[in-house]
Amino acid sequence: MINLKGKRALVCGGTSGIGKSTVDSLVENGADVVVLSRNASGDNTISCDLEDLDSLRELVTKEIEENGNFHILVNNSGGPPSGPIIEAQSNDFEKAFLRHVLASHTLVQLLLEGMKSSNYGRIINIISTSVKEPIPGLGVSNTIRGAMASWSKTLSKELPPQITINNVLPGFTDTERLTELKKTLSKQKGISQEEVESAWLSTVPEGRLADPSELGQVVAFLCSSAASFIRGTSIPVDGGRTGSI
Repeated sequence: MINLKGKRALVCGGTSGIGKSTVDSLVENGADVVVLSRNASGDNTISCDLEDLDSLRELVTKEIEENGNFHILVNNSGGPPSGPIIEAQSNDFEKAFLRHVLASHTLVQLLLEGMKSSNYGRIINIISTSVKEPIPGLGVSNTIRGAMASWSKTLSKELPPQITINNVLPGFTDTERLTELKKTLSKQKGISQEEVESAWLSTVPEGRLADPSELGQVVAFLCSSAASFIRGTSIPVDGGRTGSI
């Protein structure tokens, strides 16, 4: 059984989709969770746009000073708009790099000292199977996810013992983002959304979309002491779709 009692977690993008399922799974296993999201409201939340690094530093520092250090960080942010990479503009890449890589890096810098003092740290990045195999129609996302994976692997070599960093790579998961991608591809290709999904599922040995809760459970495991020797790796949760080893 996963036991996260006594652990504080900061989860980005925890109001919907995989992020919300991650929050639910961490809470279910005993963690105290703070949700950081642009649309967050209520107790145990931080409302902040990840592209505003100054506000991010200020608000997270305030949370730590008032309520204590975090043991767990889940970097999870909505992906860039879909579309062919050749049509992307320079600012599309800059905005995505800021939201994903720079925001994640800033959060690690803010939380690391507290993890060191606790002698326990888990950093989980929810990115994409495009790290291993580019996904058609997600040009900017494919690029930025690869940058996230390289940043994470580099950091895994520098972090002290007991503080690990790993990536979870969702496959086709039943979320609002996937629904939007389905609509976009349907329009681009002149086929129905059902046909788009059928084409996706033909590449998935399990023959279905993932439920977001399945991703949340993997994240919870990686945050536990049972995963203490897993470090610097990327774990696909994709029903066997990814072709690479």
